[in-house]
Amino acid sequence: MANFLRPSRWKLQQENSKFGPSSRWSNRDMDPVPPEQRTWSTWDYIAYWISDAVNAASWQLASSMLAVGLSWRQALIAIAVGNSIIAVVVLLNGTIGARLHIGFPVLNRSSFGFWLSYFSVISRVVLAMFWFGIQTFTGSECVYQMLKAIWPNTARIPNHLPESSHITTVGIMCYFLYWLLQFPFMLISPQRIRYLFTFKGVVVPLAWLAILIWAFVKVPARVSLDTAHSQISGSKLSWAMLSAINSALGNYATLSVNIPDFTRYAKSERAQYIQLLVIPVAFTLIGFVGIAVTSAGEHLYGEILWDPLRLIDRWDNRAAAFFAAFSFMLSTLGTNISANSLSAANDMMVLSPTYINIRRGQILCAIIGGWVLCPWEILASAPKFLSFMAGYTVFLGPFAGIMVADYWVVHRGKVDVPAMYHPRGRYRYWNGINWRAAVALLLSITPNLPGLINNINPAIPVGNASFLFDISWIFGFCSAFGIYTILSLVIPAEETFVDKAVLAEVYLAELSEVSSQRHESVEKMHTDVGMKVA
Repeated sequence: MANFLRPSRWKLQQENSKFGPSSRWSNRDMDPVPPEQRTWSTWDYIAYWISDAVNAASWQLASSMLAVGLSWRQALIAIAVGNSIIAVVVLLNGTIGARLHIGFPVLNRSSFGFWLSYFSVISRVVLAMFWFGIQTFTGSECVYQMLKAIWPNTARIPNHLPESSHITTVGIMCYFLYWLLQFPFMLISPQRIRYLFTFKGVVVPLAWLAILIWAFVKVPARVSLDTAHSQISGSKLSWAMLSAINSALGNYATLSVNIPDFTRYAKSERAQYIQLLVIPVAFTLIGFVGIAVTSAGEHLYGEILWDPLRLIDRWDNRAAAFFAAFSFMLSTLGTNISANSLSAANDMMVLSPTYINIRRGQILCAIIGGWVLCPWEILASAPKFLSFMAGYTVFLGPFAGIMVADYWVVHRGKVDVPAMYHPRGRYRYWNGINWRAAVALLLSITPNLPGLINNINPAIPVGNASFLFDISWIFGFCSAFGIYTILSLVIPAEETFVDKAVLAEVYLAELSEVSSQRHESVEKMHTDVGMKVA
């Protein structure tokens, strides 16, 4: 037991890490992806985004839009516009990952500075672990519907847990089953997990298409959709549309920041260009499915069932209920791994490269996010905390804006990849902090904080500041992009500029050449000494 608990027992093998001044700063998973491991093709990125689009959150996205008075057509326009904007940012940051073959936590050092980058990394890892737990709870609800379809008496299993636990006996059983089912997929390498996204990207859309056909058969489209008409006009309509676009942006604002974690595995830079098209198309179509099916459910059952699992719970056909719940379970599983566990693992790995790789990071995320944080407690008793989590886009917009500005405008693609692994390299800036990024964050986040506070607690009046919060991602991205660009061009960090990009391949080739020259010189020395002795 003493040997098991000894820290040295858990150190990773460091022989494959060739970046950073020592093994403390990198490991094999954190290093730039070597050519033989760049396996993601264009079809993999299509499957990835279709897989991410088909999830309960995307299904429910239009609900908030209709709730504020938009028509179904206006809601779809907002979803299309929001996802078109986010697709551009995803492509810009994704191209960086595909060119440099490094993940978001390492890449962020070139713009934030070596130590300030940890602010964004820690923010991301905490956010990912909380959402991992919440998504796992959603998956457990899918398991419940599947079990109930197989054995209806599942709904009548007696509860032996106190009300204060905020979960029932059958609830914790389903949660454990889903967590257990999900866990093996977290041990699959990022190079191979793409097969899960492909499988989900085929099966789930077919299942949801079947649900859409069912809805149109039960309630014709002209009947169900005509009920969802616009209820506002004028300036209220304008602000409602902007707020809806911001909601669509916020849905995947996280991946707009850490998309390099996935594009680093691209076979070529061109392989991930398809994201620009597939993101708005996939998310808009899923939004339409959510609106149509929910509207049909309102006609059939007399209430708005925006949660698709509540809709499935009303079905009498057990086989249909099982396969529909299975499709949502599969959709939640794929999204939870792509958006949460893999992201958390990449972030935790950078915090401790000596002990954590991608696999260990995902295991930690499964334990901490799945059990330590008790997501059922959060969902039951912390709605204000959930409001804060949803409002976290006030940080993600500026993160994305600074990343885009630094690579594409300030440094114009000329960055030094090996230096990003060195705490005293060219991206140290001032004591590891790029003050330009710090100022940009301060000036782009602060104006949105009153609106965030009001979102958490509506009883606190903030006046017209709430309107700014309605466009928090747009404002944060644009203001951070502009401020960071101006400061970096007016007062440039000269030490960070290079004549041409220093890529991992160039660094390793030069390292190999130096090692070869040293080897040859040592051999020549031994030969000369041998000749003298002779």
